[in-house]
Amino acid sequence: MTKLPALIAAAALFAGFQLFHGGSSESSANEARPATTFRLVANGDEGDCAVSRGAAIDDGLSLLTVTPNCRGLLPGIERAKFWREGEDGTIAFSADGTDPIVTFSVADGDGYESYAPATPLLSLATTGERDQSAGN
Repeated sequence: MTKLPALIAAAALFAGFQLFHGGSSESSANEARPATTFRLVANGDEGDCAVSRGAAIDDGLSLLTVTPNCRGLLPGIERAKFWREGEDGTIAFSADGTDPIVTFSVADGDGYESYAPATPLLSLATTGERDQSAGN
């Protein structure tokens, strides 16, 4: 009878591991990818700054680095720490992983354009650079 609690604990541990990894045996660390750097531009080149999408931490949620000079484009954006990609292709930057500071949709052509807040209009495009220090 003393083996039953140990068996239940082992089964619960295995089930929790499978739930955390989405039922696959592949580690979430293997899913992380290097950071990608983007150029954030306000109102057609009135100002710009760099943001970097970092390692994935959950389904659609990644770390985000925003340079301090981005505050000049949209006050408060410098607090953003998370990049959330929606199933519909939208992208939201947030401080807490949930409440968006700015939300982007896919733009005509390359990149994204903000739609919330309505002003200022921001565009987001990849610079093609990858941060080799992240995820390696």
